[in-house]
Amino acid sequence: MMNLRLYSKRFCARRLLSALAVLACSSAAALGANNITGLVRNQSRGEPAIGDEVILIRLDKGMQEEARAKTDATGAFTLNLQYPDKPYLVRVVHQGVSYEQRAFDGDALSLQVFDAEPQVPGVTGTIEIIRAGTKGNLLHVSDMVEIKNESSPPLTQAGQRTFEAYLPASAKIDSVLAAGPRKVSEIISAASVPGEPGHYTVNFPLRPGATKFAFNYDLPYRGHAAFQTRHPYPLRQFAVMIPRTMKFSSRSPAFEVFATSNTDYQVRAITQLKAGEGPSFAVSGTGALPPIQGQAKPQAHAQSPPKPPTSAQVRPPLLSSPRLSSGSMRPESSSARRITAQ
Repeated sequence: MMNLRLYSKRFCARRLLSALAVLACSSAAALGANNITGLVRNQSRGEPAIGDEVILIRLDKGMQEEARAKTDATGAFTLNLQYPDKPYLVRVVHQGVSYEQRAFDGDALSLQVFDAEPQVPGVTGTIEIIRAGTKGNLLHVSDMVEIKNESSPPLTQAGQRTFEAYLPASAKIDSVLAAGPRKVSEIISAASVPGEPGHYTVNFPLRPGATKFAFNYDLPYRGHAAFQTRHPYPLRQFAVMIPRTMKFSSRSPAFEVFATSNTDYQVRAITQLKAGEGPSFAVSGTGALPPIQGQAKPQAHAQSPPKPPTSAQVRPPLLSSPRLSSGSMRPESSSARRITAQ
């Protein structure tokens, strides 16, 4: 009988300890790991990124740096959190170029970095779209360009002149935006080239994948404006979009009329342009620049959302632009094709 009582006490004690262990684990899970871990891989060399600086930025009322670490011999890092309930941005700096990812308490990240070079083969222009419309005695222009880096092995092009823009000499820049392959945008600065009015350069890395730029500017306008295009990279497609109440003219026979389901604007486009000086064109008349659905107002800094987003976006998306797609082109006539707005 004594042995039975002793066994019962031991059994109850074991059950109590097991319950306490489960409770402790549940409490730890509820509290979170209080850190963010990750692995960084150098995709240019196909090996772990060793010794790269990792910066932890808290996205709470702006962007506040909270901690730093270095990747070890396996490319791993650990960042301890002071505020586990807040959203964070993890930034890895490799050869002077930043690679970022949104993160939360307990996340285990996998980040890719690339070696940087001042000039990289395999960089071409995908599309450029110039949208113009009148606003009082000004012509407001939004010049959006997409550049694709298809280098192999993959490399990031970085330097003082990763991209150059050639605007009309009288252009007054309102803002310049850029978005890397992660499809999030930021406001950047453009430097004017001395002695070359309208020629600007930007220092924004061209990471492997697609990079988008948007130059928004105003021109003095008295009913007519002329444009002489110039492109730093070959372009697959180039388009001009203006309100239907305005008139487009060009001496270049390469421009084609594109039909669109949107009744607010008209489109002229060219395919396959070489780098360097391109066709000239002019616009006249009046008409407001039609908005594109899905546009988001750009901001210079990341904002903290009320709850975790469904994608790893830190800044607002770049101004969305219509795309010319050869797969969706349908001739309106012998010289016309179709453009769809996305």
